[in-house]
Amino acid sequence: MPTLSITAAPSTLALRLGYAGLLPFVAGAALAWLAPLIGRPAVGTPLLAYAAAIVSFLGGIHWGLALRDPLARDGQLLWGVTPSLVAWGALLVPTRAGLVVCAAALLACYLVDRRVYQREGLGAWLALRWRLTAIASLSCLLAAGAG
Repeated sequence: MPTLSITAAPSTLALRLGYAGLLPFVAGAALAWLAPLIGRPAVGTPLLAYAAAIVSFLGGIHWGLALRDPLARDGQLLWGVTPSLVAWGALLVPTRAGLVVCAAALLACYLVDRRVYQREGLGAWLALRWRLTAIASLSCLLAAGAG
């Protein structure tokens, strides 16, 4: 059974979608500093929900990679569900703590992806992944520290 190998750099559309996906992070962090004017829950809760969704998405990528390989590593399948469980937990704690958990989870996902993407022939995507991760994580931390 042939496996798909994506060695090309991200397309223009992938770059645009990736950077567009940062808009809620950056806007949420900026608005968090205006929270005294508009109310913290109006900003923190939606940002936390978005961050948790993105963390879950990053885990799902590993299931997709594992599904294309009939001899998939059990560890990859286990890791694939871990970000979703961490994101769910982040939604159950106070918003500030949840944002910190999501920031850490985003970084953890990148560290795992850095190893896995190379093995899967996706190394060309790591520069984009790092930029998106750095900005998203920083945004969560800035929002958590606001107010």
